Amino acid sequence: MGRIVVNFDPSQAPARRKPRRWPRILALLALVIIGAIVLAAVGGYLWWRNYQSTPVYSVALLMDAAQKGDMEEMARFLDREEIVRNMTAKVNQKAVSRYGGLVSTTAQQKIEQSVTSLPNLNQTIGIAVVSEIQAVAIEQSQPFVRRLMTMPSIMTVTTEGDTAKASAKLSNRTVELTMRRDANRWKVTSFDDDVVVQRVVDSVMKDLPPIGTLDSTNPLFKMPAKPRKRRR
Repeated sequence: MGRIVVNFDPSQAPARRKPRRWPRILALLALVIIGAIVLAAVGGYLWWRNYQSTPVYSVALLMDAAQKGDMEEMARFLDREEIVRNMTAKVNQKAVSRYGGLVSTTAQQKIEQSVTSLPNLNQTIGIAVVSEIQAVAIEQSQPFVRRLMTMPSIMTVTTEGDTAKASAKLSNRTVELTMRRDANRWKVTSFDDDVVVQRVVDSVMKDLPPIGTLDSTNPLFKMPAKPRKRRR
């Protein structure tokens, strides 16, 4: 019969291999990298969603729609009634200033009433604002992604609650915008641009009394006071 021999001598036992650490280190490193990628993706998504709710993003969408000539999309970011209401006051001031210091207080009020009551004023202001936005967008034509990247460099925005003030630097002037939060976007409620205001004033002046009409019987004007003679 065969015999089974068991060796109890420790010196004769085979040596055990030490477990390698590199696989564990590599696995841990892979988990760290995957975790960082997931956190970066989540953080980027949250940042993007937040950026989409900012006034700058709405202006970028407005300019992109203007560049493409998409009037319906532009209307989503323009409150035309508020824009007209706010610009009318500036048009009145500019129109009155065209007459210099010859306008009486009563005449000034009548001129302002005449401007406000013009049947085509709202349309004139609306067309002038939209045309200027389109002209600027076409002049600065660029892909939407690049526009998003350049917008922060040309716009300064301050936000207070649901109202935002934006200052856009163009090549030859600065345009001031007032915006109001509207759900997940922002709408322009005031478009302060001297170029557009002057263009509207030029259009409405033909419906106002001619400049230089100094008829003393005309209630719209006052004659300059005659210098008093000095007593000797």
